[in-house]
Parts: sequence; C-alpha cells; structure tokens
Amino acid sequence: MATRYAAPLGAPCWIDLLSSDPDRAIAFYSDIFGWRAEQGGAEYGGYISLFHGDDIVAGLMKNEAESGYPDEWSTYLSSSDIHATVSAAESASATILLPPMEVVSMGTMAMIVDPGGASVGVWEAKDHPGFAAHGTAGTPFWHELHTRDYPVVVPFYQHVFGWQTEITGDTDEFRYTVQVSGPDQLAGIMDARGFLPEGMPSSWQVYFGSADVDATLARIALLGGTIVEDAEDTPFGRLAGATDPTGAYFKLTSLTP
Repeated sequence: MATRYAAPLGAPCWIDLLSSDPDRAIAFYSDIFGWRAEQGGAEYGGYISLFHGDDIVAGLMKNEAESGYPDEWSTYLSSSDIHATVSAAESASATILLPPMEVVSMGTMAMIVDPGGASVGVWEAKDHPGFAAHGTAGTPFWHELHTRDYPVVVPFYQHVFGWQTEITGDTDEFRYTVQVSGPDQLAGIMDARGFLPEGMPSSWQVYFGSADVDATLARIALLGGTIVEDAEDTPFGRLAGATDPTGAYFKLTSLTP
C-alpha cells in the first residue's frame, strides 16, 4: 500500500464524487474496490468519507436534483495559500465556481474552471491532507486532464499551481505534458482536440488501480455500471473507461505497464 501524509504543492490531493444516489454509489464502489463508508456529522453537510482499509481515499456528496450538475468525480489540487491560488487563477482567465470556503477544521476548498473549460478543485489542508493511499489496487492511481486548449492550459497550471513539467509527447497523434516532482510523475495534461466527441467538454479524469482490469469491468457491468471504453493494452498499462450506475465516469488502469 502506498501511503502518504501530504501532497506535493499543486498535485492532485483529493477526489470526491457527486452522486444522485449515495447509497447505490457506496454499494457499487465497495464491491469493486473494497471501500467502506463513514458518514460525517451535520457540521460536514452530510459528506461521506470513503476508505480503503484504514486509509481514506475519496469523498462522496449527495447531488441534489436542483443542482444542475451531472453525477461526476472531481479532482482537487493542493495549495499552500488558497486565496492567492484562486486570485492567480482568476487573473489567468479562470472562472471561479466556488470561492474559498472553510470546511470546519479540515481545510479550505474552492472550485474553479480553467481557461479550457475543465473544472478542478483547490484544497488548502489543515487537519485533512487528502487521500492517504494511492497507486495501488482500489485507490486513486493517476489524474489526467483532457483538454481542447492544450497550448493555453499547460502554462495556466504552471503559473497558477507552480507545476514543474516534462513533455512526454509532442506529435499531433500524442501531445502530453506531465507534472513532476523530482523523479515522481503526479498528473498529466493531454491534448484531446483530436478525440473528444463533439459537445463533450474538457475534463479532469480519475484513474483507479486494478489488479485485473478485465475482471473489474465484468463486475462493473454486473452491478449496473456501463463500459465506455473496453480494456486495451497501452504502453502505460491496460486501460479502460466506465461509468457507475448513475453515470459518473472514471477510468481503470493496471498496476504495471
């Protein structure tokens, strides 16, 4: 189990699910990933914490019918000064969906839309540093932005979140930038202009680790989820895409390439 106690600044540090049916979502993810749920108190507005073993890995919030938002997973990036980060984002043409808001003693959150149209959360940690386990089966494994505005969005994350980056592909077929911290790769930005379906917005996507991607896909289908992309061998591992029973999209990846 890969456990960490704090995220590098600017790196993905938390994920949560907005779901119209929390009970069904808990049953689904508990089955495929072995998660367990803990209900927060009233001071947390009904927020549910999701654990893999003893390690917290994600959160879950009820998606009310009047919200106007689809059921979806969100990625949050770490900040040491959320007010400065949000101000820098706004100055760099981001839209502020939710200004900084304190979450009891846990930390402060915000939600922005980057200049390419993808929403992403910002988290300044206090008592809650983010997900504690990653990079193994049943935990967050990789975080990736698919964007239609790659030339604009890459410098946005470099400037606003302080990303150090490496280019791992620079052709029309595969254009990709990776956020790095020393030898570690933390997140990726893909130029998705060539393959995003018409009308589908840019978005952050969460990959979960699976010891057997094909078996996990079969279980997803049995539990009422939908297979969006069949399992495929790639240089980065065996990858697939699916939705949970209410339509929230996520990806799967094998543990090794």
